[in-house]
Amino acid sequence: MAKLDSIPGVGSALVGPTVRTISRADLKEALRRGVDDFMAMPTHAFFIALIYPVLGLFLAAGIFGNNVLPLLFPLIAGFALIGPFAAIGLYELSRRREQGEALSLSHTSEILRSPSIGSIAALGTLLLVILLLWLATAQALYFAIFGSDRPDSVATFLHQVLTTRQGWALILAGNAVGIAFSAVVLAISIVSFPLLLERNVSAATAVQTSLRAVSANPGPMALWGLIVAALLFVGFIPLFFGLAVVIPILGHATWHLYRRLVVS
Repeated sequence: MAKLDSIPGVGSALVGPTVRTISRADLKEALRRGVDDFMAMPTHAFFIALIYPVLGLFLAAGIFGNNVLPLLFPLIAGFALIGPFAAIGLYELSRRREQGEALSLSHTSEILRSPSIGSIAALGTLLLVILLLWLATAQALYFAIFGSDRPDSVATFLHQVLTTRQGWALILAGNAVGIAFSAVVLAISIVSFPLLLERNVSAATAVQTSLRAVSANPGPMALWGLIVAALLFVGFIPLFFGLAVVIPILGHATWHLYRRLVVS
């Protein structure tokens, strides 16, 4: 293992953690444990996760009210890009349960006193930047296909996107670009946030470890990405409220997947 340079003010030079090779069975076990954590702590998880449907409805209302419909789907899809950071409270609950420590929502505030809080904030900011880049790219793609004229109603927008050749081109191109952004976020975050929560390492070490974990497990990580995408899609039905179940399960499961990917 090579010694990695630290980010000034965040951590000292540390040895990168060892990563494991996992299988589909590990993904299944991580999901099983995620469901088990959710069933054991449903009140805490629900409270954290309810920000998603509320935020989703708020964003949807704002978009319809301000006639910027072309950004509705990119904003909804963008939840997946900031989810790894937003779910850090769920990782903490799973960590505490694993260690047999007391469980309550108030204990998630201890994250703010973590020695790695600077690195956690830095990576959270990076995901926000990636979200903004995704929205800018989605808007540019729409303008490139349809021009600068915006639809004047929901019906017009749906007809434009779902029944025209340009609309299908937008769907195909937009999903391709969205998958690329999601793959980047998965690669840099699948291990990063849980690792920072558990150990005092630099952001550079966390990201590098995450990239190595993905590189060592391309098949399982691709499958995990598909699982996350499918569950989030289900979670958007109906009206985003399914996320109040999906987000906690995925958050807890991600902690247990981290346990399988990185040697303690």
